[in-house]
Amino acid sequence: VQLQASGGGSVQAGGSLRLSCVASGIMFSISAANWYRQAPGKQRELVATITTGGSASYADSVKDRFIISRDNAKSTVYLQMNSLTAEDTAVYYCNLRLRIVKVTDYWGQGTEVTVSS
Repeated sequence: VQLQASGGGSVQAGGSLRLSCVASGIMFSISAANWYRQAPGKQRELVATITTGGSASYADSVKDRFIISRDNAKSTVYLQMNSLTAEDTAVYYCNLRLRIVKVTDYWGQGTEVTVSS
């Protein structure tokens, strides 16, 4: 299983970025997908989730600014991030959670987002 995240970079406050995470070697369509982030000196936190059925949920800190989506045909999950602030600076990780008999988590390598104010 491989998860390849991309799309991070440096942006000014108020700007936008779109993260992508391409999966291979996994039954993507039956896996829930999540984006986490970890800021320097902080614990990793869940940012957004999209279920196999396409239902999305968000952390309060990003609600109404971030949009998670998935394209099962491309085995890809996206995170559209708008109105970025310095507090969004972090390494962003994609995660797929597969539930077959047991729960198995797969992680991407992380992509860094830096927002300057």
